[in-house]
Amino acid sequence: MLIKHSRSKKPIKIMDPDCAICSQPALAQCECEAKGLDIAIRQAEQRMMNSVLNEIRAWVRGHAQDYILSYFSMLTTRRKEQHAANIHRMTERAAYYFHARPHPAEIAAADAELKRGIDEDWKASVQKYPEVLEYFYGLVDLTLPGDDEPGVRDPPLSALAGVAVGRDRERKVRLREPSEVEERRRMRRRSRERI
Repeated sequence: MLIKHSRSKKPIKIMDPDCAICSQPALAQCECEAKGLDIAIRQAEQRMMNSVLNEIRAWVRGHAQDYILSYFSMLTTRRKEQHAANIHRMTERAAYYFHARPHPAEIAAADAELKRGIDEDWKASVQKYPEVLEYFYGLVDLTLPGDDEPGVRDPPLSALAGVAVGRDRERKVRLREPSEVEERRRMRRRSRERI
């Protein structure tokens, strides 16, 4: 096959290799190598990313659950205060008009209303999970190395550097912990969003 050199524009003869999987000539343009690359990427992702994804998932889940429970607690605290005020009004009214305690049916109705309200608060809290999970996943920060970093420009792989194949490699995927400055920035953003 003839192609033109990018700088000199002179025709250069190159020989395309046959497919590494099925050995068909390059002109056949089979998809074996592309499919093989997709499979290799999925396998590498499973080996390298599963532990990182599990760590992220556990972090997000814990923070989301804590937030939902605090939100629910805030809602139920308000509701219980309203219930206590309502019971107090009923008691005062019964004492003023009847010189007695409120009727048990009236108390039972107020308690049933409190229970319905708490159930509604829990439902409203749980329905916030998608929004809360999206928020906490949005806080996760994975860093990719720059293209000019030495490890990217000259990877220490056996095919390129002559390094022994059986060498143990440490995990290069890193989950960056937020610095104090980034944490303060996030807190400021959160407080602005609430206003």
